[in-house]
Amino acid sequence: MKMNRIRKWKCMLFALGLLFAAGYSLSVAETEDEENNISIYRRVGPGVVNITSVVLERDFFFNPIPREGAGSGSIIDDSGHILTNYHVIRDSRKLEVTLSDGSKWPARFVGSDPDNDLAVIKIDAPKEKLTVISMGDSSQLQIGQKVLAIGNPFGLRQTLTTGIISSLGRSIRSEAGTMIEDVIQTDAAINPGNSGGPLLDSKGRIIGINSAIISPTGASVGIGFAIPVNIAKRILPELISKGHVSYPWIGASVYPLIPEFARALGLQVERGAVIAEVIRGGPLDRAGLRGGDRLVQVGNSLIPVGGDVIIEMDGKKVTSSNDLLRMIRDHRPGDRVELKVLRKGKVLHMEVTLDEKPR
Repeated sequence: MKMNRIRKWKCMLFALGLLFAAGYSLSVAETEDEENNISIYRRVGPGVVNITSVVLERDFFFNPIPREGAGSGSIIDDSGHILTNYHVIRDSRKLEVTLSDGSKWPARFVGSDPDNDLAVIKIDAPKEKLTVISMGDSSQLQIGQKVLAIGNPFGLRQTLTTGIISSLGRSIRSEAGTMIEDVIQTDAAINPGNSGGPLLDSKGRIIGINSAIISPTGASVGIGFAIPVNIAKRILPELISKGHVSYPWIGASVYPLIPEFARALGLQVERGAVIAEVIRGGPLDRAGLRGGDRLVQVGNSLIPVGGDVIIEMDGKKVTSSNDLLRMIRDHRPGDRVELKVLRKGKVLHMEVTLDEKPR
């Protein structure tokens, strides 16, 4: 009996030795939170890829010089579509994706939306090599909610950082110059190579696409931003089917009316969107709206004045130019909207048919 127990222990020790030799860790998660982190990393991590892009730059003598950039992305279907940031693949001449098993695959550009810093690329890898990450819902997020960020910055192995949602409803400016609304702020470490990777909830679903950090050094200091996944879900069908997103356009440049400007110009309203310039033949021009006709200095600002001030759209107050642009983006090209404008002390109601934004 004693010999049997000795043999059993020897077998167990031998098995343990094999595990250690194979590099396995026997540590057990001590908390439910740790177990959740480990589970999500193992299950979702293989769906996060490394993206390498080659961009041609010019030296002092205008000779082409290839420059390599890198970022991350998420596999979103078993056809090989990968969701990432637009700035990760911008101006690229060649794209290559590295999967979690180390295999490398040439990728082709499918579509992009610079206004929301999102893009889709595709690889032709077998389905058995693709781990698809499911998408969640970013409309029900709460400040303080746990989040996990996974990136694949160097094509070696996925990295995991955790944190919470620090704030919601933030706005950041895309590289295209437009404002991205309802952005998620998180303290989960997001470094440049992790751009394009997923921000996940505690069930391993994508709730955001990691996009930017605020840092004087370029390294994460606890302020990172992710584009809400609901924006991606809304535009993905268009990106995949036609390569771009059709946005509505009013055909004008506008700036926010603030109380200081309103008082200096003697206007009856303190908030709104002032039309600085109307594009000839555009929607506002066809509807008869007017842009500024002269420049006036107010404090240290030189502003165009004399243009119509938009104060309402479809019965909703417009308090700034961002307000107006946000309302317009909720429509589609071809939609008709009613604007309430102030022109030289008179209130006018104008109907405008939106065009598709030029690309």
